[in-house]
Amino acid sequence: MKKNPYLKLIGILSFSIFMLVSFSPAPQAAPIKLSYAFFAPARSFPGVQMMRWAKVVEKRTHGRVKINTYPGGTLLGAKNMMDGVVSGVADIGCFCPPYMPGRFPLMEAVDLPVGFKSSRVASAVTAELYKKYHPASFAKVKVLTMFCCAPGNIMSKVPIKSLKDLKKLEIRGTGISGKYLGAIGATPVAMPMSSVPESLQKGVVKGLISSLEVMKDFNFASLCQYVTIMNGPTTSFAVVMNKKKWASLPSDVKKVFNDLYYEQCFWTGKYEDQHVKDSIAWSKKKYHVEVYKLTAPEYREIDRKVRFMVDNYLAKTKKEGLPGKEFLNDLYSLKSKYEKKFGK
Repeated sequence: MKKNPYLKLIGILSFSIFMLVSFSPAPQAAPIKLSYAFFAPARSFPGVQMMRWAKVVEKRTHGRVKINTYPGGTLLGAKNMMDGVVSGVADIGCFCPPYMPGRFPLMEAVDLPVGFKSSRVASAVTAELYKKYHPASFAKVKVLTMFCCAPGNIMSKVPIKSLKDLKKLEIRGTGISGKYLGAIGATPVAMPMSSVPESLQKGVVKGLISSLEVMKDFNFASLCQYVTIMNGPTTSFAVVMNKKKWASLPSDVKKVFNDLYYEQCFWTGKYEDQHVKDSIAWSKKKYHVEVYKLTAPEYREIDRKVRFMVDNYLAKTKKEGLPGKEFLNDLYSLKSKYEKKFGK
C-alpha cells in the first residue's frame, strides 16, 4: 500500500513544532517596578544613598526589580511622605520623622542633643534602636533602613568664637534645632532651606545650623565664611515601604531588602561623614572659610542649657506609657559601643 506523502509532511511539521515548543526558552517575567520618592534634590546625601540603594537592589536581584526614583519632591513632599507611602502613592519613601513632631514619640530621642559627633555613629544607633523596639508608630509601613545626617553645626556670615558671640544672633533653625538655638542664646528663625540663601543675602538671618555638607552641596560657603563646631542635634531619616507592596514581593527579593537594612545604614553614615570632611576642605580652599571650636567649659555649659530637652522627652514618654528611659539608656550604651567601633 502506497503511503500518503501528505501524512509524512504533517508528521515532520508536528515534530518540528513539538521541538520548538519543548526547547524554546520560557518567556521572561516582567520586572517588578517600584517607585521611590524623596523630598530633597538627588545631589543631597540622602538622595545619593537613594540612588546607591536602587542600583544595589537591581544588581542583586539580577534586574528582576527596577526602582524608579523621584527626588526633589516630584512625587511626594517632606510632610506627606509617610502618608503617601501608606496610601500607595509611592511604593517607597525616604522621610524625616522629626519633621512630624509627636508622631514618632519614642524615636524622638535620637534627634535630641545627646552628643553625637558623626553620622556613622548616630545612624548605627538609630538603626539598632528601631530593630530592638519596633515602635508602633511605624506599624503601617515596612522599614527598609534608617540613618542620620551629621550633627548640626553653625555656618555664619559673622565669626562666632564664643557663646557670647551667639547671643541674640538670628540663626535659621527649625524644630528641635530651633529649640536648641534658643536654649544656647541665639534667636532661632524658622524657614525652609530653600529660603535661606536669599535671607542670608538680605540679612534676615546671619547664619544657619545644619550638617556641614550643605556648605558645598548648596554652596552656602559662598555666603557663610565662618563655621562653629557645635555637635548639636542630628536629623534622623527613615526609608519605608508600603505594606501591601512589601507583602507582594517574592521571598528572595524580600531577603535582598532585609540584608540591606544595616548595610545601607552603615554605608550612608560613612559616606556622609566623608562628604562633610570633603565639603569643609573644599570650602576652606575655595572661599577661605574659617572653622572655630568653643572651649571645653562652653561645651559643658551648652550641655546644661539643653538638658531640659532630654528631661521633656522622658516626661512625655512616661506620660504616654512608652519606655523612654530604657530607650535613652540603650541609646547612650549603643553610642558608646559604636564610638569605640567607628571612632567619634
